[in-house]
Amino acid sequence: MRTKRPALAFAAVSAAAVLGLAGCAGSAGAGGGSEGAGEDEIGVSLIVKTNSNPFFVAMQEGAQAAAEESGVSLTLAAGKEDGDEDTQIQAIEAAISKGDAGILITPNGPAVLDAVQKARDAGLFVIALDTVPDPADAVDITFATDNFLAGQYIGQWTAETLEGADAVIGLIDLFDDKAVSVDYSRDQGFLDGMGIDLADDTVNGDEEPTGTYSGGQGGDYTIVGNEASQGAEDGGRTAMENLLAKNPDINVVYTINEPAAYGAHQALEAAGKSPEDVLVVSIDGGCAGVGQVADGIIDATSQQYPVKMAELGVAAIVELVESGTAPETTEGLDFFNTGVALVTDSPVDGVESIDTAEAADICWGGE
Repeated sequence: MRTKRPALAFAAVSAAAVLGLAGCAGSAGAGGGSEGAGEDEIGVSLIVKTNSNPFFVAMQEGAQAAAEESGVSLTLAAGKEDGDEDTQIQAIEAAISKGDAGILITPNGPAVLDAVQKARDAGLFVIALDTVPDPADAVDITFATDNFLAGQYIGQWTAETLEGADAVIGLIDLFDDKAVSVDYSRDQGFLDGMGIDLADDTVNGDEEPTGTYSGGQGGDYTIVGNEASQGAEDGGRTAMENLLAKNPDINVVYTINEPAAYGAHQALEAAGKSPEDVLVVSIDGGCAGVGQVADGIIDATSQQYPVKMAELGVAAIVELVESGTAPETTEGLDFFNTGVALVTDSPVDGVESIDTAEAADICWGGE
């Protein structure tokens, strides 16, 4: 079982301070188009999971701004939906053919990794964003949220907020047909933060279905089940409906992200549940999600910083090309931690958080 890690205070730092990156003096003609880079340009492809999730749209916008500033020819690509590995593989193959210097990718699943290895064999520097692949060294480095810690934050907050009451928990995950680190790390971090014993912390749904949680004042828990949402609003709504059909007394809902949380809220509302009846917690911290916390739709969320991930990724590839200096992982982790903060307007003792006003000022961009 993974050792429980203490909650860490969030400290946003600049890309230059974090990586020691020099100012990136690129050539004219910064990209954003789909054509290959010119002779003096650095070609980079950003391949995200999907264009339908605002998280990845923000990531693309951050990469475009960084590319324009540093003279990078940036190509954008995305899966047709979360989990679409084939389209990502085609985009990787296109980056190899164009002779890009590097690839930034949010992998849609393990099948993408063979194509990633082909890119690395061809001399491209591959940086994963948001999701650490399994194994982590399948890419050159990952810039990501510490998703286990993000889950711990909302788990600790939930346990404290319950004040010893029984927890009847519904878990809305990403997938039920593949294991992706962002999925199990958030789910397992949440349970760990509540003080529920984990079985295998790389597997969702193998915990004891009933027992006691040790977080906060402690109490009894029942896990109603795990449902997949594909990280989408309609998936979250269906997942919540399925969980309520199993047990209408659910009073704690964990969700993989804020679109799924909003879908869960719709299902809870349709079932006659008021916000006072159910704690809904999530992870993302996007501007819309922060607004939903302010409106009481979501009770607490862990905010991450996709714009920073993209900016750091572009800067790292430029620095590697220009000076040969490669980025390094955060000490004690197998990835570079881009930061996380708990967002709630109902703070609890012992769990550091920021309120929605502060979170709205930095949503998805860090400093």
